[in-house]
Amino acid sequence: MPSLPLLLTAGLALAAETPATSLDSAPRADADQVRAHVEYLADDLLEGRQSGTRGYDLAALYVVSEFRAIGLEPGGPDGSWYQDVPFIRARLTGTEAVATVNGTATALADEDYVITANARGEEVAVDADVVFVGYGLDEPLLGHDDYAGKDVTGKIVIAIGGLPEGIEGDVAAHLSSAKAKTAAANGAVGFFEISRADDARARNFIGYLRKNPKVDWIAPDGSPGSLPGALQLSGILTKAGAEAVLGTDLTDHVEAARNGGAVAAVATDASLAASVSSAHEAFTSPNVIARLPGSDPELADEHVIMSAHLDHVGVKPETRGEDKIFNGALDNAAGIATMLEAARLFTLADKAPPRSVTFIALSAEEMGLLGAYYYAAHPTVPTDRIVANVNLDMPVPLYDFTDVVAFGAQYNSVAEKVADAGASLGITVSSDPMPEQNIFVRSDHYAFAQEGVPAILLFTGYANGGEEQWGAFFAERYHQAGDDLSQPLQWDALAKYADLNYRIAETIAADEERPLWYAGTFFGDRFAPGDARATRPAALDSASVNP
Repeated sequence: MPSLPLLLTAGLALAAETPATSLDSAPRADADQVRAHVEYLADDLLEGRQSGTRGYDLAALYVVSEFRAIGLEPGGPDGSWYQDVPFIRARLTGTEAVATVNGTATALADEDYVITANARGEEVAVDADVVFVGYGLDEPLLGHDDYAGKDVTGKIVIAIGGLPEGIEGDVAAHLSSAKAKTAAANGAVGFFEISRADDARARNFIGYLRKNPKVDWIAPDGSPGSLPGALQLSGILTKAGAEAVLGTDLTDHVEAARNGGAVAAVATDASLAASVSSAHEAFTSPNVIARLPGSDPELADEHVIMSAHLDHVGVKPETRGEDKIFNGALDNAAGIATMLEAARLFTLADKAPPRSVTFIALSAEEMGLLGAYYYAAHPTVPTDRIVANVNLDMPVPLYDFTDVVAFGAQYNSVAEKVADAGASLGITVSSDPMPEQNIFVRSDHYAFAQEGVPAILLFTGYANGGEEQWGAFFAERYHQAGDDLSQPLQWDALAKYADLNYRIAETIAADEERPLWYAGTFFGDRFAPGDARATRPAALDSASVNP
């Protein structure tokens, strides 16, 4: 993939001005160290490290022992290594939905709607007027407000799936995932999205949601993380189900949404009585947190956060074949291993960098970034003192990588630290080879970004055989039993990934200036309004990345 030479040059210039330890003389990662971590964390005895299981707890204890052994301090609440995250696993046991349109009541067929299993309570019911809000967007930065002139306080909002034409990539993925939160921010008590798929496909998805539990983190007041504000329930409607609720033909609306076109208003005298019953299972699963205090009294209360998720998806009895354990060797034992090795490298220096460095092994990423969202909502250091997040998720050390992809590079100046560190190791920075995957919004760093923290995630790149290796991994082993220790792992490559991430974090921790969001980017303007901005290097404007 095309590299970013101008960004690299800019990074080298910045490196010359940075009062950091020389990257050329920085300590080097040990391949045997990262191998030992991966071989333990991806062993069958840990049974796939699913959050809330004994295997995950053993992995968490291992990380604590490694943090302690290299001399780090506990970074959790009250001097603990652990930030215990409370979760509810909710299994759907029953739903009812009765729409009343112009005085006539109609019970919705089960196949035409689902109310997702509810972590707010085992019995939740809402009876409220219905308001159709088009695509369900309220985004001033894009000049789009589907809530304008509509009072949805205490009402059930219905929005159509998809987005208007012209919103693409990471921004589109963010907006799509935020629709329920947007409804809550406008005062709604319920949110339903109309599927743009044909009803047969939509019913298959509804069937899947009815059968599978929903896991959510729980705030101290008992509210679930995915149902903010006054929002009591959320769900999906087929076109037929939505027509029954709204009392009108939606053929033109669905067709317009499939093409990103304007969606006409729907005026209706309708209400919906919806209820959901769920069986609850409470469990806790910790984020594991350690800290290296900074050496500069004026900067030590600022923190660089290195993160990696510790969990994987566990044991899958229903999967075909004899192997039922999804070990997650690359996803994400390899990420934890490189974070642990980066932490060790920090302790080898004569003194700590000026800023503190916090290391977090996060829980429940595979359940929807839940451990990261919990930490972001309940940080162990003030959010405004977190200067950057460097997230390590799913390196693919199956080849001698010579380039990396920095997801988030087009949005914030942490990218320039990637260039500094990469140059010292002969590694170039390439543009996103898989923009359709919207990786920026799909890993734990996104939870930090939403709190205004400049954040990136590094993948090993497509050069030097990487494209073939990534393609085979996604097709054959990603979230499958084959992501285990039988893969031809190149431990030297994984050590190089640890070297790179250590040098990125060390450069940030030593630099006098904090990383900044780039001027004119959606995520900076959305999540850090009013903060200072950096000028985005020209190379990024010509790279094949999302704006």
